[in-house]
Amino acid sequence: MKHVTLYSTPTCPYCARAKQLLTSLNVPYEEIDLASNDTLREELSLKYNWQTVPMIVIGDEFIGGFDDLAALHADGNLMKKLEA
Repeated sequence: MKHVTLYSTPTCPYCARAKQLLTSLNVPYEEIDLASNDTLREELSLKYNWQTVPMIVIGDEFIGGFDDLAALHADGNLMKKLEA
């Protein structure tokens, strides 16, 4: 299974929903808190052209936020994307 990285903040409801979805599917993920790391948040925003959290990366591919993750799951493509 490809590595999943979820960049988040503690108060973000969409981050909580993304974590809940991944957990419900038994998908392990690494969570990186951006709340106190403005430098990393700015670097990621520039790298992925994305301003909000969560920022979700599967393997080396930036997926987007919770809505994008949920859409992949609804379309039946999330588990395919996670395959190594």
